[in-house]
Amino acid sequence: MHVSSGQRRHVARRRMALVAALAAALTGTAAHGQQTAPSAEMLAPVNVTVTGSRIRGTDVETAQPVFTMDRQAIRATGLTGLGDILARMPSAATPEVTPQDTLSSSNDAGGRYANLRNLGAVRTLVLVNGRRWTSSLGGLTDLSTIPLSIVERIEVLKDGASSIYGSDAIGGVVNIITTDRFEGASADVLYGVNGRGDGTQKNGTFTWGRSSETSSIILGAAYEDGDELRDSKRSLTRSAYGPRHPEAGFGMGPYGGVVDPRAPGTPGAGSYTPDGSWTANRYVVNHPGGIAADTANLANYHPYDVDSNDDKYATSRDMSFRSGTKLRSLFGTGRYNLTDDIVLRGMATYAVRDTRSQSAGYPLQSGSGRVDGLFIDPANAYNPFPSYATPFFRRTTEMPRMTWAKSKVLHADVGAEGTFSWADRTWTWDVTYAYSETRASSTTSGNIDLVAARKALGPTTVLDGRTVCADAADRAAGCVPWNILAGPGGTPGTVWSYVGSTTTSRQTTRTNDIIANLTGGLLDLPAGTLRVAGGIEHRNDHGRYQPDPADSAGLTTQLASDPTDGGYIANEAYLEFDVPLLADLPLVRELAVNASTRYSHYTAFGGRTNDKYSLRWKPFDDLLLRATYAEGFRAPTVADLYAGSSETFESFLDPCDSAYGAAASDAAVRSRCAAADVPGNYRQVDQSGAQIASATGGQNPTAFRTGANPALKPETSITRTAGLVYSPYFADGLDLTLDYYKVDIADVITPILAGDILNFCYVRNDPTWCGRFVRSEDGRIASLDESLANLGSLRTEGYDLGLHYRFPETRYGEFAVLSDSTYLKDYTQVSSPGAAPRHLAGYMNGVQGLYRVRSNLSLDWSWRRFGATWTTRYFSGLKDSCWSGDVECNRPDELNALTGVTGVSRKGGVAFHDLQLRWQAPWNGNFRVGVNNVFGRKGPLYYNVTSAGGGSPPYNPAFDVDRYYYLGYQQRF
Repeated sequence: MHVSSGQRRHVARRRMALVAALAAALTGTAAHGQQTAPSAEMLAPVNVTVTGSRIRGTDVETAQPVFTMDRQAIRATGLTGLGDILARMPSAATPEVTPQDTLSSSNDAGGRYANLRNLGAVRTLVLVNGRRWTSSLGGLTDLSTIPLSIVERIEVLKDGASSIYGSDAIGGVVNIITTDRFEGASADVLYGVNGRGDGTQKNGTFTWGRSSETSSIILGAAYEDGDELRDSKRSLTRSAYGPRHPEAGFGMGPYGGVVDPRAPGTPGAGSYTPDGSWTANRYVVNHPGGIAADTANLANYHPYDVDSNDDKYATSRDMSFRSGTKLRSLFGTGRYNLTDDIVLRGMATYAVRDTRSQSAGYPLQSGSGRVDGLFIDPANAYNPFPSYATPFFRRTTEMPRMTWAKSKVLHADVGAEGTFSWADRTWTWDVTYAYSETRASSTTSGNIDLVAARKALGPTTVLDGRTVCADAADRAAGCVPWNILAGPGGTPGTVWSYVGSTTTSRQTTRTNDIIANLTGGLLDLPAGTLRVAGGIEHRNDHGRYQPDPADSAGLTTQLASDPTDGGYIANEAYLEFDVPLLADLPLVRELAVNASTRYSHYTAFGGRTNDKYSLRWKPFDDLLLRATYAEGFRAPTVADLYAGSSETFESFLDPCDSAYGAAASDAAVRSRCAAADVPGNYRQVDQSGAQIASATGGQNPTAFRTGANPALKPETSITRTAGLVYSPYFADGLDLTLDYYKVDIADVITPILAGDILNFCYVRNDPTWCGRFVRSEDGRIASLDESLANLGSLRTEGYDLGLHYRFPETRYGEFAVLSDSTYLKDYTQVSSPGAAPRHLAGYMNGVQGLYRVRSNLSLDWSWRRFGATWTTRYFSGLKDSCWSGDVECNRPDELNALTGVTGVSRKGGVAFHDLQLRWQAPWNGNFRVGVNNVFGRKGPLYYNVTSAGGGSPPYNPAFDVDRYYYLGYQQRF
């Protein structure tokens, strides 16, 4: 050990003192790359493992930015889930699936996920004690299934680490370190509620442990219950496009509508447009006072005006804004010293998560009947056009769609670790077998059984004075006639029982993982000891998805999907070297390099090697300079490779729309649309049949398809970082960190959304995309393929700045300030080779805001048994799509890099403020009370927030929606 190690431990003591002072601050400890564990045990010169390196030893200071949050800092947030806590980090972004994603039919809905560097949750690797946690078919790791009560600290490596951990570690690594020693018992409860009285959070944990010199055991249980938030509860979410446009975004109405079924040219049945196409008349049954008239008489109908809301419905009144969740978990850990040099250890957790959400009743129409269509039979007693198969439309508001998702996660690992001496040096080894299993199910009610609906809408007859289904066999099977045109109150419960559909899909993923590691000193060099680590890993991942047979066959209105069954085996080996080059020289207190390489072979696509090189240089004791160059990759998930195709209803803006699309102002786009036989006066229509009324577009009335691709290859990445850590000796308690990062990803695996496909074809003039969709004769998108492909690239670049200072102690207590900020310099997407890049830094992009600046600032005060923390969370402004050319469009001449359409709406930043007070009771009790979003701030509304992931646009899912009050108490026994 070279002589500067003592000075290093001195710096470590200073940092640990700062950590202790800031333990109650919102974001925990500093992002001080050299120190990872906020525990007093770190003050002793024991071997530790730093996230991002397998080499153990006090001399190894990480050359990568590692952010750490300890147990007290976690509790100080007032939040009850790891996903929500990690989302507070400035370098964290909104994941692909959020709690507001109430429209999703995915089994991932309801979970909590981590997304670092805006690169997506699938590119963020989640570890527990350095080992992979279970993930879904889509590669998402649900953090809510990790009990918060067993978490000792969270370490976040904001750097690529594929050479150490393998696939997925492109955006960074989240390593959850669990408690391994506990004496006595502890109970912790928390109650929180939103200012509007909804969204109640109840959380309770109990932990018991015993430790001796040779063994330790910890057992515990946790319970969390979070109530849902409803769109109708607050004006912010009551309207589809927010309070500025309360009359916009109405969908199909609940009263029966029909389309005139008579032949084109029939007088009174419709009209011809200037281009010669026939438009049939549409009618809606009269509903004075909310009661529908006789539906069999066309005289009781009026023309349907697609531009009026009189016959439409605000679906948000029936929607969940944020889903409700219940979580129960059991956990246990144990260690036993078999000998002085060998320790046996084990860990097991079992968690069950239940999620509930609601969406509006199904917008049923003749097109909902798949290929065969769905019509009112010519011989049906309620048909206003007797002798004709009559198309209809009507939302079934009496039967909202309910989704109950259940996820059961089991993780167990057993292993041994120890030390031995070789060549007068101590070596450390560990071997682990880990098994993870997730069983998820999703049950949805409120859809329509299309087989039963066809019979209920079929021919009728009169028996004993009652209108009944004409077919005797159908009657015997329960068929009852359905007057679907009657609207709310006109359909008896017997009909809903007959035509309603409740279906269940199931998903199972299993991972068997065997890991072995060895690390120790190899030889002594003039500047210190050359250390090495190496290991092997054998991992078998398999997943299966079983949609409900009726859904899969297209026999219900639930989105259809095909089964998934597949997996792969990964065999990997790695080596890591830490080489001290110079030490204790002028301007070179320490100079060292770290190099690692990992070979990964997957049965699905073959092998690849990833290397990483890190440099650390200390010109003097107070300053550390660091830099890394890392290769990385993300393997295709089981769903990417083997998932069956599925349906999705997409919201988008068609660039060929003659009023709001790019064709309205761009002659080149207009020409390309005309070349594709799109009528010059083409107007995009939404789900209700109305022409779109703004540049936000609308939801397509027919489903598109998305699916897997077994020929996918891995994404590849290059990560570069450079930074410094400055701890001046003349300012005891001050730490300053500054880091630069740049990540380039190639061969991006992505399902291209409808809006992007159309823009790439017409606006970007990339013909490779034009074959992914088909238009009908009137120009509307009839079908579209969103299947996965390795296409394009992604680049992100920016800076992280941390300033952390513990003031000298005063008679009024101890004060500490912590500031962590991220500046996003560049975020560039390229759709395919040769396509024009989209520079999106500073834009609202789907569900995640690509903020130029995110910053957290915390001030902590402690005095005797009392303490308080004030935290400010800042989000800079974003660019958004204009509502229209002259409404909410403060930059009408600026090209929108996201959509390719001229016109940008620049919206300002927002800051949320949090306060927590705490008191340590003399009977080993601890009280904490707090308010998050003290001033009840609301963020701007963004029309680029999509329903996929966001669930309830236009509100940004990353923003607070209300004040949140909480009270917590912990008792140690």
